[in-house]
Amino acid sequence: MVFDFKKEYKEFYMPKSSPEILMIPPMNFIAVRGKGNPNVKDGTYQQAIEVLYSVAYTLKMSYKSDYKIDGFFQYVVPPLEGFWWQEEINGFDYNNKDNFRWISVIRLPNFIKKKDFDWAVSEAVKKKKIDCTLAEYMTLNEGLCVQMMHIGPFDDEPASVAIMDEYLKSKGYENDFSESRLHHEIYLSDIRKVTPEKWKTVIRHPIRKRL
Repeated sequence: MVFDFKKEYKEFYMPKSSPEILMIPPMNFIAVRGKGNPNVKDGTYQQAIEVLYSVAYTLKMSYKSDYKIDGFFQYVVPPLEGFWWQEEINGFDYNNKDNFRWISVIRLPNFIKKKDFDWAVSEAVKKKKIDCTLAEYMTLNEGLCVQMMHIGPFDDEPASVAIMDEYLKSKGYENDFSESRLHHEIYLSDIRKVTPEKWKTVIRHPIRKRL
C-alpha cells in the first residue's frame, strides 16, 4: 500500500473545524522562499510551486531511475504548505498581498536525505528544463502550536484566526510569532476543481504559555 501522510498523520493534516493545541515534531521539507502577491499569473509564487512539484515528483519517482534512495518506499506526495508573514506588521493585512513574504514547502519522507534532495534538484533541472536551484532542503521544528481547519476562501481566514485567538486566551496561551515561528497554512483542496466556499486549509500558529 502506498504511504499517504494525510491518512497516517490525521492529527497534523485533518484537524477539526475548531481549535486544538498540539506538539508538532521536526519535519523535513522542500522549500522555496519568495515575496509578493501569490495570485499574480505566472508570478514568482506560481514559479515556486512549479519548482516544488518538479523536485517532489522527481524524488517520488526515483525508484524508476538508476538512483536508489536508502529506505525508500512508495508514497503520495504530501500537500502544498506555506509559511507567511509581512514585515513590520503584527498579523496580516489581506488587502496588501504585494507585501506578502512566504516560504512554500512540500514535506519530505524522513528517508530522503540532503544528498537525495541534491540529486533530485539536479535531475529536475535536466528533465523539466526549469531552474530548480532556488529549492532548499529545510528542517523545521514547529513545536507547540494551535491549529484548526478553515473552510472557505483564503480572504476569510481572519474569522478563523479570531476563533483560534479566543481559544488560546481561554486556555492560558498566546501566539508566539517570530522570524522562525510563522503563520502556517496547509492546502488540502485543489482550487482548480473546488469552489472557494469549500476550500479546506489547515491554519496553524506557534504558541506559548501566557506569562
